[in-house]
Amino acid sequence: QVQLVESGGGLVQAGGSLRLSCAASGRPSSNYVMGWFRRASGKERDFVAAISWVDGTTYYADSVKGRFTISGDNAKNSLYLQMNSLRPDDTAVYSCAVLTNWDEYGIPDDDLEYDYWGQGTQVTVSS
Repeated sequence: QVQLVESGGGLVQAGGSLRLSCAASGRPSSNYVMGWFRRASGKERDFVAAISWVDGTTYYADSVKGRFTISGDNAKNSLYLQMNSLRPDDTAVYSCAVLTNWDEYGIPDDDLEYDYWGQGTQVTVSS
């Protein structure tokens, strides 16, 4: 069983930065992926970024590429998302997720493939 707790959300002006954190309790397996997803009000949940805990490979949605950076700290069992140059359309609830027993054939961006989820943290970007 894995529990995930996000933090770091808040209100920021367009062009600003935020750093999200996700603390994981319990280690699912040796080959897993951790990712960030977001859900804007009235919309479906979208993939943001993910990182392989096997080799550190990262994968980003086109909409955040070059602005967001995902990273992890194995010793702290934590996941981070550095968000720069934020835009109003980045406003959403951001959730971290874990995919266990990853088959290592590409990092998935489908939320249905992820097994554990945090409650989410609200990010609001004002114009």
